[in-house]
Amino acid sequence: MNAQTLQTSHPALSRLRDRALLRTLGYIGGRWTAAPDAADFAVTDPASGALVARVAALGEGGADTAITAATAAFPGWRDRLPQDRARVLRRWGDLMLAAADDLALIMTLEQGKPLSESHGEIAYAAEFLDWYAGEAPRMNAEGVTPHLRDVEMVVRREALGPVGVATPWNFPSAMITRKVAAALAAGCTCVVHPSAETPLSALALAELAERAGLPSGVLNVVPGDAAAIVGRMCADDRLRAMSFTGSTEVGRLIAAQCAPTMKRLVMELGGHAPLIVFADADLDRAVEIAMAAKFATSGQDCLAANRIYVERPLLPALTRRLAERIARLKVGPGLEPGTEIGPLMHARAVAKVAAQVKDAVARGGRIVTGGGVHPDLPLAYLPTLIEGAPDDALIHREETFGPVASLLPFDTEAEVIARANDTDYGLVAYVVTRDGARAMRLSRALDFGMVAVNRVKITGGPVPFGGWNQSGLGREGSRHGMEAFTELKYLCIDTAA
Repeated sequence: MNAQTLQTSHPALSRLRDRALLRTLGYIGGRWTAAPDAADFAVTDPASGALVARVAALGEGGADTAITAATAAFPGWRDRLPQDRARVLRRWGDLMLAAADDLALIMTLEQGKPLSESHGEIAYAAEFLDWYAGEAPRMNAEGVTPHLRDVEMVVRREALGPVGVATPWNFPSAMITRKVAAALAAGCTCVVHPSAETPLSALALAELAERAGLPSGVLNVVPGDAAAIVGRMCADDRLRAMSFTGSTEVGRLIAAQCAPTMKRLVMELGGHAPLIVFADADLDRAVEIAMAAKFATSGQDCLAANRIYVERPLLPALTRRLAERIARLKVGPGLEPGTEIGPLMHARAVAKVAAQVKDAVARGGRIVTGGGVHPDLPLAYLPTLIEGAPDDALIHREETFGPVASLLPFDTEAEVIARANDTDYGLVAYVVTRDGARAMRLSRALDFGMVAVNRVKITGGPVPFGGWNQSGLGREGSRHGMEAFTELKYLCIDTAA
């Protein structure tokens, strides 16, 4: 194991129990790899702006080397018994859970989310390794009732080949394991490009994968410039699929770049979730659901409720109670005990949130609580509640990715269904009601890939996560997530004497 690393400096790194988890070089073909020209980039703490580490910037050449390594490793990994692949995945997940404190610390330092949320993400990420370890031996062949005489017909799934994976900064561990665990369980090898804002979490996972016994070249992590690395991954016909989580705009670019090589695409893109609260809802529960659906990860979540529709009779009471809860949220650095809202990822995110709030007020909205940047944390936007902004305000047309909730009244079920569906996106919708029949009607009428009724947490290993329309292609998680990394092969065998 090559222990060479680039510069690391943040004082909180002294809290790491296993310093070897802090990796700053790329991981290619089982080797920790620096850029040939020694190029690197800074990873900083969003709470303070302090340097956490400088990480190797590998570029297009690094991507090509990683693809070569994944291609060479593919036949051996594909041909291993699925039970063997499962054992490696389980060991990897167990090592993640054992190192949860260190992994959470690294995540909070580079991403900014509260430490408690980072711990939750590590458990969530490890769940995918365990789930797909169980699924690996279940990728069975199926018999076909013959329509021809003297034949046996079989359909089986086979590993697609080496695949590319590009992940975002908001869930830097879980988005890797949700994709990679499915691909590895199916027998594929992977080339991963983590976001340049959060490469340290990905490299720590690579260190643990190596310890778990993952063979050289099966998992490769290539940090650096997204345009060069992902562009090379899209153009290379040795990679047979691209799995991407990020904005719809970037997803469209990746799809276009992959078209000449006819790659399989799995994309989890933008969301614009409606949360619909009916007047018969339990008020306490409705408030808790709204808080969880809006403010987890400081609102930087594609599942975040972006439009909160409230049936008019309940609106005054819910507005008052929600404002009280939002005002009590503790804003601070992610490592500070009790922090509930951390800084946003970068200045661009703060500017987008501020622009949406300004536009909402200009169009007649009213700030009930919050508004503005935190006086001591330049990247932290104060948790905010807005009421009265019209449907055509930016905050109701675009994904916010920040801690701002906006309330809109509605009067009838048919009306709110039409307004909720009036979007190009279709990832998740939330419904709060005590009327069971209404819940079933809404679950059918809402044009979203996932619908949560009277709760927020719905994701996990068994769940086919994904959206409709501009929110993505394919599914991640569940057996469907593994199917995306396989091809069907049909065998027709003559049995005539």
